[in-house]
This record gives sequence, structure tokens and C-alpha cells, in this order.
Amino acid sequence: MRICSFLPSATEMVYDLGLGDQLYGVTHECDYPPEAKDKPHVVHSVFEGQEPTSGEISRVISERLAQGLGIYEIDTVLLQAAEPDLLITQAICEV
Repeated sequence: MRICSFLPSATEMVYDLGLGDQLYGVTHECDYPPEAKDKPHVVHSVFEGQEPTSGEISRVISERLAQGLGIYEIDTVLLQAAEPDLLITQAICEV
């Protein structure tokens, strides 16, 4: 099975179940266990590599929500390359 995790907690559970070798993609926030950091990042924040102020964060989040977008983006090229059988994710809460 080929698994991609869109949540750090789910990534930890995959490893706890002994399925780390079947994990083919994680988020930019997945840092535990340490080997999770070496997996391809199929999900990243729109703020990745930036240091925005709280005002900028608020503005970007408001604009993206108005457009029906979230603050995380899926790298569709990496996701397609991973050819996952299982995606582990969750619904987005209201901000």
C-alpha cells in the first residue's frame, strides 16, 4: 500500500502502526519521527519560506477563505508521483 498523510498526527500513527515504509508523502510540518522529515512534502503552507506579520497572515487567510481556498496547498505533481492508495486527511475548521 502507498500512503500519503496530510496531517502530522496521522503521520505519527502510520509510523506507530509500523507502516512508515509505506508512507510516500507527508506535510511540511511532519517532523516526528525524525525520518518523516525525509519523505516528500506533498502538502505545504502558503506561508512556507516567509515570515509574515500577524496582520499579513490575517489578510492572506481572509482573502483565501473569501476565494474558497485554504492556507495549505497540495503539490499535485509530487502527489501524482507518489501514486497513493490511501490519503489521510481531515476537514478544515472555520477560522
